[in-house]
Amino acid sequence: MLPELNEGGVERGTVELSRELVKRGHESIVISAGGALVAQVEAEGGRHITLDMCSKNPLTALFRAAKLRGVLRTLQPDILHARSRVPAWLTYLANKQLDIPFVTTVHGFNSVSSYSEVMTRGDRVICVSGAIKAYIQEHYRTPDEKITVIPRGIDLEKFNPAHLDVVWRDGFIREYGLENAFIVSTVGRVTQLKDIETFIEAIAMLRQTMPHVKGLVVGGVREDKQAYAQRLHALAEERGVSEHLIFTGSQSCVAEIYALSDVVVSSSKKPESFGRSVAEAIAVNTPVVATGHGGVLDIIQEGINGYFYPVGDADALAVRIQEAATLRFDGYGYVAAHFSLEQMVEKTLQIYKGLV
Repeated sequence: MLPELNEGGVERGTVELSRELVKRGHESIVISAGGALVAQVEAEGGRHITLDMCSKNPLTALFRAAKLRGVLRTLQPDILHARSRVPAWLTYLANKQLDIPFVTTVHGFNSVSSYSEVMTRGDRVICVSGAIKAYIQEHYRTPDEKITVIPRGIDLEKFNPAHLDVVWRDGFIREYGLENAFIVSTVGRVTQLKDIETFIEAIAMLRQTMPHVKGLVVGGVREDKQAYAQRLHALAEERGVSEHLIFTGSQSCVAEIYALSDVVVSSSKKPESFGRSVAEAIAVNTPVVATGHGGVLDIIQEGINGYFYPVGDADALAVRIQEAATLRFDGYGYVAAHFSLEQMVEKTLQIYKGLV
């Protein structure tokens, strides 16, 4: 159960888990308000049921929980697994009369409240990083025996240096004039929390000694973030790096962009619950420089596959980018051992089997 099936880390993780469960002979049913990824779930053997799992309107919550209860009575599932607060509340209420084993996954540093506390009410609670586990234990005193840390799984077929689309990569390099450039990328939706201002300031500093540097801002801009995007363009103009900064918009071949980059930056102001883009970049052997908080602390091995820097410190970021560019490592092997989709699925199945 999740709010909807559009783009996002929770959504991608759900789609991948559904596919892998079907491959292993299980029946996977996803319940959400729908979205662009429904077709993929169904094409890969899963089933989707459309219910309003998205609205935060408390006046309709009991009605929607009753509707969900009726669906669950018909389906008779072995396990219920909620991945967000509204679906978790609806499932918790619907399940009071059914008593089906209930699993929750805490994906983020949610505001501390009785509303968020529902994510700790599962019979088992999955946390996507050690940082998330520490957070819920600090604020909700969740018993250690209920919690399992399972990092989000990286699809090692997609993020494999040997499986990259070389034709697409070469076309992208030509389209944006990246031949012979030192490429620094940041990937994700363009929002204030990503602190792209500090990224731009660091590119401006690097340009002083590296005139061939190019910064790529890879990600879509929602309608409500257009003004912010315009401010970023104005900052690039003010710092004299308009020719050194490229806003590519959303891109489908993200693995190829990570791989063609010399360094990837994760400059988030807010701690990331896991840091999937960090693990994906490392998987294709590209070093990452990230703000030193949240789930990325579990992923980056400082001085081996990347570095950390303080939030908002453009000087430190510029220095770390130059240092990271010299790193050489087997990122694919490292991610395969610690953050693979395979291990995520197997650990999740162990929890399911322990409850059934």
